[in-house]
Amino acid sequence: MSNVSKGIVAGLVATVVLSMIMVAKGMMGLMPELNVIAMLSSMLGATPVVGWVMHFAIGALVWGLAFATVLKILPGTSFVAKGISFGIAAWIAMMLMVMPMAGAGLFGLNMGMMAPVMTLMLHAIYGAVLGIAFGKLGSDVVLAESASGGSA
Repeated sequence: MSNVSKGIVAGLVATVVLSMIMVAKGMMGLMPELNVIAMLSSMLGATPVVGWVMHFAIGALVWGLAFATVLKILPGTSFVAKGISFGIAAWIAMMLMVMPMAGAGLFGLNMGMMAPVMTLMLHAIYGAVLGIAFGKLGSDVVLAESASGGSA
């Protein structure tokens, strides 16, 4: 399996984990105004089903492919660290582009201070799972600690 395919599979795994956390967050009533599926659906003028499809397409295809592509240049000496670095970069992109386009303002601050904090935590978790899954799939990318005898 190529690194691109591994990135897409790892992105899918990370998106499934992220989605479970999002559903649990919603069931607990935490920050109901921060509903990514509703935001995507609204931006597309579509149903929540389309929002979920886009959520998975972005998480698995776009971010998974991007992770595999930039993996070698990401900061970190393990797949987890590289994944978290990537998740934070994805969070910055969301805060500067997607949130304003969705009407939530820069960094989603129209929803309050907890919006950027919550989304940062979610993106860090997504990135960690992305890195772990990618590493478990077996990458031909040699990490600094792998080269020196440590584990990836």
